[in-house]
Amino acid sequence: MKNLLRALISQGIEALRANGTLPADTLTPEFVVERPKTREHGDFATNAAMLLAKPARSNPRALAQALLDALPKSNDVLRVEIAGPGFINFHLAPSAYQREAAGVLKEGADYGHNLSGNGRTVGVEYVSANPTGPLHVGHGRAAAIGDCLARLLEVNGWNAKREFYYNDAGVQIENLALSTQARAKGLKPDDAGWPEAGYRGDYIEDVAKAYLAGATVELEGHSVVGERDPDNLDAIRRFAVAYLRNEQNQDLAAFGVDFDIYFLESSLRS
Repeated sequence: MKNLLRALISQGIEALRANGTLPADTLTPEFVVERPKTREHGDFATNAAMLLAKPARSNPRALAQALLDALPKSNDVLRVEIAGPGFINFHLAPSAYQREAAGVLKEGADYGHNLSGNGRTVGVEYVSANPTGPLHVGHGRAAAIGDCLARLLEVNGWNAKREFYYNDAGVQIENLALSTQARAKGLKPDDAGWPEAGYRGDYIEDVAKAYLAGATVELEGHSVVGERDPDNLDAIRRFAVAYLRNEQNQDLAAFGVDFDIYFLESSLRS
């Protein structure tokens, strides 16, 4: 429907050039056709008249009326209104939705597919949770939106590369290591000696126990083994990050979300 409305608006602008309302050399602006913030303002709205007001040396609302009058008739448009400083709001006819629904049923699973991407590569970075704890609901929302966006790009001819950016360096990772070390030494949150900015979740105890037990974490083609030494902060840091990254990857896999690229912030510092 956006394409239809764009075509109608472009034809209306051409008519304004032809009748002298717009100078003949006026270029068609990069106007938008978008959903209004409130349903009462119609199905779609455009700012075309507001962008054309300056070259036309006209009041935006007056130009909006001129553009509205110049729009070609369409059975898919029930009515058109002017709102605010010069927006033009379109209310679609029921037949427009009926025809679109019929197209959905006819095309089935192929509905909406096209080759507009022309095989070009686009990067989609999403979730990108810090490896300092389990994923939460917000990460799940990001995973759903990001994966849907990547899939939509793919069925429109794009080569979508899914990327997860890991912030595995800096203050938060240091706090993770210190928290895990404190747990490995038998400390609990609020005990004397607990890190001031330490992570207090029960999962830190799980990481510390696995480290002390010499557990092996398989992560993206390599293994990280707990060295059992509670004084080796570097080893604890490596193990804790790998442990929590692996937990996050398992949750995302269960959610049906996979990534092509895992980019580590630490690689920028090495």
